[in-house]
Amino acid sequence: MTAIPTITLNNGTEIPQLGFGVFQVPPEDTKRATLEALEVGYRHIDTAQMYGNEEGVGQAVAESGLAREDIFVTSKLNNGFHARADALEAFDRSLETLGFEYLDLFLIHWPLPAVGDYVETWKAMEEMKASGRLEAIGVSNFQPAHLQRLFDETETVPAVNQIEVHPYLTNETVRAFNAEHGIATEAWSPIAQGKVLGDPVIQQIADRVERTPAQVTLRWHIQRGDIVFPKSVTRSRVEENFALFDFELTEADVTAIAGLNRDERTGPNPDEFNYIP
Repeated sequence: MTAIPTITLNNGTEIPQLGFGVFQVPPEDTKRATLEALEVGYRHIDTAQMYGNEEGVGQAVAESGLAREDIFVTSKLNNGFHARADALEAFDRSLETLGFEYLDLFLIHWPLPAVGDYVETWKAMEEMKASGRLEAIGVSNFQPAHLQRLFDETETVPAVNQIEVHPYLTNETVRAFNAEHGIATEAWSPIAQGKVLGDPVIQQIADRVERTPAQVTLRWHIQRGDIVFPKSVTRSRVEENFALFDFELTEADVTAIAGLNRDERTGPNPDEFNYIP
């Protein structure tokens, strides 16, 4: 079994650097896809209340034959539950839906700067952590200004900040701010929904190292120190995305891929996104 490197979060919790994401995996397919990922060797699953598929993740963990403590599971608070009482109730529902006694990591999914008070939400997250049913708390899609408010008005520095990162959006300002404050960066949309896979620079590197463009891009994330969780419901692609630890990119490769940055998002701008479903 391939040993996946881990990153130690700022509260001492260890998180596998490679995970399996279930964004846009239909609920009816989630248990099968997650079970297959666990069979391949993934030990980190990333879901969210917004995805509507927590139940399938929980069922897969229960049926995997693996000990619960050997699987790192993340979920995220949905946008409609930012008020303190709503957030606490939503966390309880996630545990119930997953069938877990505890969660490894729980994130505020979006800051929603024009809608609610994410500081109030973060204080509720601190309560969840203090309950003993949560190993670590973090945020997703937070910009430096959002994080600075948390530093100024609350007691806990987020363990992670899950942000959009890929070769066409290297997001260096946020990554650097995270690193400066001991916050691990998680990269969502790591291959820009496939947009980077035909890039000539990535293809040339892939040809040289005899790997696919997806493997090269994911390896680029790993070597830069980010946590990444590609998503696929195809077994062969799940296996391909896992095969990242028997080759390395050169420093020149890493620099060349980073040089592809266009500040081009595949998702919303966190400073402007205020959608509540």
